Amino acid sequence: MPSAPLVAAAIGTRVSLRPNLSLLADRCATPCALARVHAAMLVSGRLAEDAFAASRLLDAYVALSPDPAAAALALLSSLPCAPNSFMFNTTLRVLASSPDPATAFPFFSRIHGTGALVPGRHTFPFLLKAAARLPLSLPVTEQLHALAVRHGVHLDAYVANGLVRAYSVAGLLRPARRVFDEVPERNAAVYTTMVSAYAQNGRHEDAMAAFVQMVRVGFEPCGAALASVLSACARSPSGGLEMGRHVHDLMVARGVAVGPILGTALVDMYVKNGAIEEALAVFDGLPERRVPAAWNPLISGLANLGHGERALDFFRRMQREGVPPNATTLVGALSACSHPGLLDEARRLFRSMEKDFGIVPGIQHYGCMVDLLGRAGLLSEAEDMIREMSCKADTVIWGALLTACKNHGVIEIAERAAVEMLKLNPSNHGVYVVLSNLYAEAGRWQDVDKLRKVMKGARLSKIPGASAVNGDGSLEQP
Repeated sequence: MPSAPLVAAAIGTRVSLRPNLSLLADRCATPCALARVHAAMLVSGRLAEDAFAASRLLDAYVALSPDPAAAALALLSSLPCAPNSFMFNTTLRVLASSPDPATAFPFFSRIHGTGALVPGRHTFPFLLKAAARLPLSLPVTEQLHALAVRHGVHLDAYVANGLVRAYSVAGLLRPARRVFDEVPERNAAVYTTMVSAYAQNGRHEDAMAAFVQMVRVGFEPCGAALASVLSACARSPSGGLEMGRHVHDLMVARGVAVGPILGTALVDMYVKNGAIEEALAVFDGLPERRVPAAWNPLISGLANLGHGERALDFFRRMQREGVPPNATTLVGALSACSHPGLLDEARRLFRSMEKDFGIVPGIQHYGCMVDLLGRAGLLSEAEDMIREMSCKADTVIWGALLTACKNHGVIEIAERAAVEMLKLNPSNHGVYVVLSNLYAEAGRWQDVDKLRKVMKGARLSKIPGASAVNGDGSLEQP
């Protein structure tokens, strides 16, 4: 095995004092150099007597290894000294961030059961991060919450931050808010997580209120807090534009750099609130527009506001500036063709997706085309497109066709669309309602009676006033 001087020569560092050996791990830029430091520590006996040196080595392996979790567990199992709490927590951090976060829990159970680790304020944030990434996070989150209470660290701001995030990921905002309210000394991170939790769960007004409180008590909002509150402003049914302008003014007053993420969030907020000129002013001032994400909110927003030609102008400008569109961009561009006069443009764009942009049409792209064809009354072409799709049709696609059939009074295709929708969702009584209305408008009262008997037999009843199926397959209420 190489000696310490040999290791120092290999990484360009001269070792003159024995304690410096442990610091060499921090300076290694490659796994090979780190392996030499590891060998030197073993030869010198350093790992057997110095937990700090082992801790630094573990942290370095985690930073440099292509498989950090495997590297951390392998090093822990091979150490000649007893691992300390730093090493255990570092390993938990790595496991929580790994592709399989569930591995953090058997590891924690083992070391906790032997008494090797007393979980504290540095342990729970990693465990809670792992819990938040599980498909079913709630049971584990509740157990960790109880354990944190037992160890008296549940009111620590960093532990509370993990609890708020884990509960919000499970969609449980009430316990998340209760944890937030119980923390005696909140920090900016806890406020940011609470704002994000509300925004991500559709509680837009609450997200804005939490942000206002955060600023009022004197915390400087970071990029994540600003992006979250702008997202809430973009989707709030009331007061979003006014609040969004206040947030923008705050960013300007405090000299916050408007990079790609915040710039895109601002554009999205303004355009979703119908403030097109303000959205364009922000967009034109963006320092970096070389990624599709910077263009997508503007193209989709203009399309949704009925400014199809303007949206397509930006789509073409995007290509002239050398920015390749992605799948989301193309959904926006196809949506921009909703005016009947742009149907040929939509057809051309749809056919060229794979050839010109390397993007295979997905369910959303087909949905746009079916909607466009349905609006134009080309129902047979729309049905053929659905049946020839490269992906499996869902109730949204068939619902769009059924709605178009209702609008144009075409019964035969409506019946076939209804059959397909009922295969996917037999309890969707809105399908029967639409067919019944179509039959009634055509004077086919025997078919109306047959449908009513079918609905009665299946214990399906019409919701008062319901008369149509939306494009997403849901009922349209008056």
